[in-house]
Amino acid sequence: MTTLNGNTGVYLQYAHARVCSILRKAEAATPAVVDIAGPMEPAERELALCLDGYGTVLAEVADTMEPHQLAGYLYELARVYTGFYDSCPVIAADKPIRSNRIALCQLAARTLELGLGQLGIAAPERM
Repeated sequence: MTTLNGNTGVYLQYAHARVCSILRKAEAATPAVVDIAGPMEPAERELALCLDGYGTVLAEVADTMEPHQLAGYLYELARVYTGFYDSCPVIAADKPIRSNRIALCQLAARTLELGLGQLGIAAPERM
């Protein structure tokens, strides 16, 4: 239940803290500028599509009153983010790509924070 791996609340909190750590290192306090014409790696695309599903999941949870769907979505988001993190350097990337990746990190952090908050779970920035 308290492991940093697998489908646990602590894993989700750790994922949020990891994203925040990258944003601190990138000094990304303001929203990043997105270049829609820039190339995307498969992991970036997968993360963007996963983030896009948040609204749909919230609507389903509201309709069915099944909050475990939100927990499952957040786990999937954390898993997809880990794949992105492993294959797409953020801080070392060149300027236009770096900005797009920072924007994905910012949106991932915000989505994790909102989703965890809706489940009554804190989203720490450091662990």
